[in-house]
Amino acid sequence: MEIIGFIGLGRMGLPMATNLMKQGYTLYCFDTSADQQALAVKNGGHGCRSVAELVAASDIIITMLPNSEIVRQVIADGQDSVLASARTGQLIMDMSTVSPETTDYVATCCSDKQIAFADAPVGRLASHADIGESLFMVGTSKAGFERILPLLEIMGSEIYHCGGHGAGTRTKLVNNFLAISYCQMNAEALALAERFGLELDSTLDVLYGTTAINGQLKIAWPAKVLSDDTAPGFTIDLAHKDLSLVINAANTQSVSMPMAAAAREAFSLARSRGFGALDFSAMLDVHTELNGLNAPRFTATSKYKPD
Repeated sequence: MEIIGFIGLGRMGLPMATNLMKQGYTLYCFDTSADQQALAVKNGGHGCRSVAELVAASDIIITMLPNSEIVRQVIADGQDSVLASARTGQLIMDMSTVSPETTDYVATCCSDKQIAFADAPVGRLASHADIGESLFMVGTSKAGFERILPLLEIMGSEIYHCGGHGAGTRTKLVNNFLAISYCQMNAEALALAERFGLELDSTLDVLYGTTAINGQLKIAWPAKVLSDDTAPGFTIDLAHKDLSLVINAANTQSVSMPMAAAAREAFSLARSRGFGALDFSAMLDVHTELNGLNAPRFTATSKYKPD
């Protein structure tokens, strides 16, 4: 088995690293949060004092980081970056959601040092990462994909090789545009139903039976906001960040995306009203609050309430 280095042990990264260790992989770990690193060590990881120490011990280095700037700094630009001490034969896999320009830059820096690279951003939520059922959108060479596939099959249940370097990142932005925008449209639709005085279950009967249906409304929302759970699986703050990435990437390609712009403004409004740290399904609560309505919730006897 190859030795794994894992940088970024947040809400998504920690369970992914833990699942790899459960399947017998030796894993070196690093996070700027001492508490998160301690949890990984408790789960069987070897804690590192620096990125350089982690790189020296690893064959494959995985990063799961908050934003484009940090990805550039950790992998390529910092004095203690991965590439500052990487060696030929290693592979770097970035699973962060970042701008295409960032992925392209990091891929070029890796190529210049003859280091293999893969972008493999994650679909689905933290709850899926917990049980090894994430979805991965991968951009890399055929050889790179074959090398990381055993790891992805432990951390996820669906893996798609989308193309060469950068294809995973770009696919993730297309996916997240739809997934996030659905939250705003669903919020407006259910707020209108609430104003009309419609009963939630009967409204969902119709919406689930027509082309109005979408995965947020049928799969995610029943387990989250409609069951009065807005604890963050994927926050409004992160959704706003991803919509910003979508719009900026579209602008560089001269692609008009008015729906994305409108959705981002709705998420900006939610953040300004203090909802940023809640799950992005809480857009329903934002919109009902704005309109002076009660937020729809399942009753105890609702047929759509999860067991």
